[in-house]
Amino acid sequence: MKILCVNAGSSSLKFQVVEMPEEKVLISGYIEKIGQKDCFWNVKVNGEKIRSEKYLKNHSEAAKVLIDELLKNKIVEDLSEIKAIGHRVLHGGEKYSDSVEITDEVIKDIKDLTKLGPLHHPGNLAGITAMQEAFPGVLNVAVFDTAFHQTMPKKNYIYPVPYDWYTKYGVRKYGFHGTSHKYITGEMKKRLNKDDVNLIICHVGSGASIACIKDGKCYDTTMGLTPLDGLMMGTRCGAIDPSIIEFVMQESGKTIGEVTNDLNKNSGFLGVCGEADCRDVEKLANEDNENAILALDMYSDRIAKYIAQYYIELEGKVDAIVFTAGVLENGSYMRKLVIDKLSPLGVTLNEEMNDKIAGFKEIHEGIISDPYSKINVMVLPTNEEIMIVKDTFNIAVNM
Repeated sequence: MKILCVNAGSSSLKFQVVEMPEEKVLISGYIEKIGQKDCFWNVKVNGEKIRSEKYLKNHSEAAKVLIDELLKNKIVEDLSEIKAIGHRVLHGGEKYSDSVEITDEVIKDIKDLTKLGPLHHPGNLAGITAMQEAFPGVLNVAVFDTAFHQTMPKKNYIYPVPYDWYTKYGVRKYGFHGTSHKYITGEMKKRLNKDDVNLIICHVGSGASIACIKDGKCYDTTMGLTPLDGLMMGTRCGAIDPSIIEFVMQESGKTIGEVTNDLNKNSGFLGVCGEADCRDVEKLANEDNENAILALDMYSDRIAKYIAQYYIELEGKVDAIVFTAGVLENGSYMRKLVIDKLSPLGVTLNEEMNDKIAGFKEIHEGIISDPYSKINVMVLPTNEEIMIVKDTFNIAVNM
C-alpha cells in the first residue's frame, strides 16, 4: 500500500510516499516559499536530489507539483495507487488523543483550534484542502502533535491560574512534538524489549521539547498551551516570567501581537547572540563572541535542568536519556555540554563515541555515555514522517 505523508506549513509542503508495510520510502520532497517569487522545491528519489524552481501561488498549485513529481518519477502510474494520505496537524486539543480520519467535523475542530495554533493551522488546513482536491475520495488522516501527551496526569497539565481559565478557555499544558516522542518511545521499547519504559526524551532542533515517559506513556513535557513554553530554542524564548510581556509593551509601545511575535521569532539563540542556528552560534563562540558563549551556556543549562526535573519525577528509575532531532542528533559539542552538567546524577560521557555519531557521519545512532554512567544516554534519530505513515496505514487497513 502506498501512503502519502504531508507536512504543510504556512508557506511550505513537505511530503513522502512510503510503501507499507515495508516502510520503504519511494520519494521525498520539500516545497518551500509557496506564494513567493523565489519558490523552489527539492525532491529525492533513489538517493538522487533534484532541485526545481517555479512560482507557486498557493498550496493547490504545490499539490499539482507534488503529483507531477510522483508521475514523472514513476512513483505511481496512476494516482489511484495512493491509498491514504497522512497529515501532520499541530493541535488536537483535549479531544484527540490519537490519529483520526479527517471528516468535516475534524476539519471544523482544527479550524476552532487555530486560536491555539495560529502559526501552524492555516498551513495544515491548506495542505488538507489541497490533498482532498487533488486526490478525491482518498482517505485523509490527521496525526496530531499533541495527541501523545494526552496521557499526562492532571497535576502535570493544569496551570496554577484561575481554574475557570481551563474549564472555559481550555488553558492547560498540551505539549508538542508528540509524533517524534511517540516514535522514539516505540523504538526504545523494541531496543529495551520492554513496554513499561521510563525515558527522558530530548527532542532538540530549531524547536525543542523534552518529554518524561513513565511506564511507556507521556507523564510530563516541557511545551505548554503553545510551543512557546519550556526550553529556550532557535528563535523562541521558552519559559519566562509572564509579566515581562506587559512590561515590554509599556516600555516600548509595542502591541501584544508584536511582543508575542518577538518571543516566537526574535528570541532564543537569535535574541541572545544574533544567530538562530546552533551551528552558527557554536562558530561564533569559537571566535570568542561573549553572547554566543552565553547563549550556549543558557541553552545547555535549560536542557540539563529539565532532565534533572524529570529524573526526580521518575524517582530515579530511568532506563535511558535519549537525544534526538537536529541539534542533538548531530551536535557532539552540545551533547557534551549537556552531559557534563548532568554529572551530579552520575551521568558521564564516552567522548570517543560522542564524536563518532551524527546524521552526516557513518554512525547515526548509539550509546554515548560511558560504561560507568548511572544512566545510559543514547543518540537516536527521530522519524516523524514514518510515524505519520504508520498511523495512517493502521487506520486504512482497519476501516
